[in-house]
Amino acid sequence: MKPEPYRSFDELPLVLSVPEMAAVLGISRTVAYDLVRSKGFPSIRIGTRLIVPKENLMEWIQEQLQKKEAL
Repeated sequence: MKPEPYRSFDELPLVLSVPEMAAVLGISRTVAYDLVRSKGFPSIRIGTRLIVPKENLMEWIQEQLQKKEAL
């Protein structure tokens, strides 16, 4: 059975796995893995696992919006 999608920011776990982040952002897993490996993206490596703190993800999104508006 497929898990229910998150309906709000508050429902997200403190840290997101890359597949969870991909689902939240509506992007593919491949693009999500490219993103977490890119310079400046707020990911943490624990062993072989990459995770993204939800607060840092939201800050990163805001930064991207500000960069876009500055153009």
